[in-house]
Amino acid sequence: MGIKIASYNIHGGLGHDGHVVPKRIARVLTEVDADLVALQEVESRATGFDMLDYLSRETGMEAIAGPTLLRETGDYGNGLLTRHRVVTMRRLDLSIAGHEPRGALDVELDCGGWPLRILATHLGLHPGERRQQTRMLLRTLEDQRPVTTVLMGDLNEWFLWGRPLRWLHEHFEETPAPATFPTRFPLFALDRIWVKPRRLLRRLAVHRTRLSRIASDHLPVTAELDREPVAAREIDSRLPTRAA
Repeated sequence: MGIKIASYNIHGGLGHDGHVVPKRIARVLTEVDADLVALQEVESRATGFDMLDYLSRETGMEAIAGPTLLRETGDYGNGLLTRHRVVTMRRLDLSIAGHEPRGALDVELDCGGWPLRILATHLGLHPGERRQQTRMLLRTLEDQRPVTTVLMGDLNEWFLWGRPLRWLHEHFEETPAPATFPTRFPLFALDRIWVKPRRLLRRLAVHRTRLSRIASDHLPVTAELDREPVAAREIDSRLPTRAA
C-alpha cells in the first residue's frame, strides 16, 4: 500500500478573488486527501485565528509549525500536516542576510513501520538567495541513514536552467514538474516534489479543481509513493547506486 503526499502554498488563505476564506483551503485539502501536506505562507493570527490549528482541526491531521516571520500580529511561514506519527522534528534556518527570513521543516515520520524523512521548505525570491539555500539543504542531506527522503515545497525557481534545479536533479533524479502558478492559467512549476530513491515515485500530479483554482494563487502538487525498504546506496550520493 502506498502513501500520498502534497505541497500547497496557501497564500495565507487569500483566494484569487481577493477574499481570505480559510474554509476553502480546508476543503481543497479534503479533496486532495493526502497522508501528509507541506504548507507554505501559513498565517497564524493575522486573520484573527491560528490558520494551521484551524486546518489541523478541519482535517484531523497533526500540525507542525515552522514559522519564519515572528510578528506582533502573528507568525508566518511553513507548516506540515500529517496523519502519521512524528519521530523527530527540527526547524532549519535558511535565512540569507538582506532577504526575507526563510526556513525548512526536517521531519521523520513513522508511516506504519515505514520511515519517511520530509524536508518542507519555501525558498527565496532572488536567484543568489536560492542557490545558497539549496546548498544548505543539500548539506543537511549528507550522512543520513537509509530512509526514503522527500524534498518538497515552493522552490520559487523560475529558471529551468538554474543551478538550484540542476543540483537537486543530480541529488534526487529529475521528477515531473507540472505548472502550479498562477492558478487560473498555470505557467510556472514553482511547487516541486523530489523523492529519493526515485523508483518509489509512482505518480506526480497537480490538483486542479474549480475550488483549488480560486482558493489560493498556487495549485497543490501531489505525489503517490510506494512504501518499500531502501538500501544505503540508494540514499547516500557518495555511494554507487548499484552493488559492485
